[in-house]
Amino acid sequence: MFWTRLASGVILLIIAIGSMSYGGWPLAALLCGVSLVAFRELTKALKCAGGSKNQNASASAPNGLEWAGFLGIAAYYGLMYFVGEDTYLLMCIVGTFLAVMFVYVLAFPKYNASQTVAAVFSYLYAPVLLSFVYQTRMAPQGIYTVWMILISSWGCDTCAYAVGKLIGKKKIFPALSPKKSLEGCIGGVAGAALIGWLYGFFFVEKAFPDKSIAVVTAVICGVGAVMSMAGDLAASAIKRNHDIKDYGKLIPGHGGIMDRFDSMIVTAPMTYFLTLLMLLK
Repeated sequence: MFWTRLASGVILLIIAIGSMSYGGWPLAALLCGVSLVAFRELTKALKCAGGSKNQNASASAPNGLEWAGFLGIAAYYGLMYFVGEDTYLLMCIVGTFLAVMFVYVLAFPKYNASQTVAAVFSYLYAPVLLSFVYQTRMAPQGIYTVWMILISSWGCDTCAYAVGKLIGKKKIFPALSPKKSLEGCIGGVAGAALIGWLYGFFFVEKAFPDKSIAVVTAVICGVGAVMSMAGDLAASAIKRNHDIKDYGKLIPGHGGIMDRFDSMIVTAPMTYFLTLLMLLK
């Protein structure tokens, strides 16, 4: 299991580095595909899939609520790549919400209110938030700032795991994540901030010659690391609430898209907005 997990992690890292380095349509297409899978994983976990409350609903074919979400995801990423205007993206989000509501009303009483809410939540949670990876990369100096998303999420995970293994004793979320320790959480945030500082000092300084970059990137990565752990725990809480071990089986050794990208989903918008406020203003 360890070597399977390691091999999958290396492949994911290579894909992430390649797509984020290139940006443009490869990154947009990859994120769109990942978002479609993540959306489906969430709707299945939240019992939105299918048209009934039976135990096999999560394994059924996509229903009308999910198809509205799939179309909304495709439209959102298409507009983001081809148009790129925030107004149109907001219109797409509202339009997808209205489409889900129309399906709910027109098919009533096929779907219940909780399934409808789950479809909207799943659309906003993974697809919309993940799109900020692309928006960060395509912003001014995005080739430098986009890597802070990985530092905040996967860097934090690695540092937290290492510190937790070495000195972790005090369990901070025993009911939610029994293996997480206070020491590991502190180590994850501190490690991400340190990596962010080093990255800013050695790589980003030349892109922003008039700013103290190292301190800013350390702050962004540190705050992103806190959000990374919040995203990880939130995704775990959903699994605990619905008695599932993994969101899927797509990634050997890791589970589903949501199991591997749960932290990046929330660090991406945080990095984007902090970059706008602290670096690009």
